[in-house]
Amino acid sequence: MNRVWKVAQHRTIAGFSLIELMIAVTIVGILAAIAYPRYEDYRDRINRTDAIADIRDIENLIARYQATTDQLPDSLADIGQAGRLDPWGHAYHYLRIAGADIHGHGKVRKDRNLVPLNTDYDLYSDGKDGESRTPLTAQASRDDIVRANNGQFVGLATDY
Repeated sequence: MNRVWKVAQHRTIAGFSLIELMIAVTIVGILAAIAYPRYEDYRDRINRTDAIADIRDIENLIARYQATTDQLPDSLADIGQAGRLDPWGHAYHYLRIAGADIHGHGKVRKDRNLVPLNTDYDLYSDGKDGESRTPLTAQASRDDIVRANNGQFVGLATDY
């Protein structure tokens, strides 16, 4: 019987104790809390870059349409882009300004001085929040991806 007891004394149990497991989970949680916001920022930058590229692509299609018809399209449907969505899943917005009957220009996008961004057409994405207002200074418009200065600028509304 004495011999059995000695065998039991030399047996070791492999594995984590509860405290070691709690420490490991805490470390993983801290690393995730640090990494997740950086990942979100990275995804936002990628989505903004994709939206800018999409707007440039749509601009090229509009230019091609204008070159063949000598006028701007009335809508994105005229160039086959009616259902095109931005990286956040919202439709792109297009408003023909040149040659259109827009009374008072109430629908055109405006900068902080309330001057229209474009004279030919407006083309923009509502951005991450999916909301937009006419002036770029509105809170809902700050994350919009806009085309301004008749295509000389395409980017984040707050950068314009």
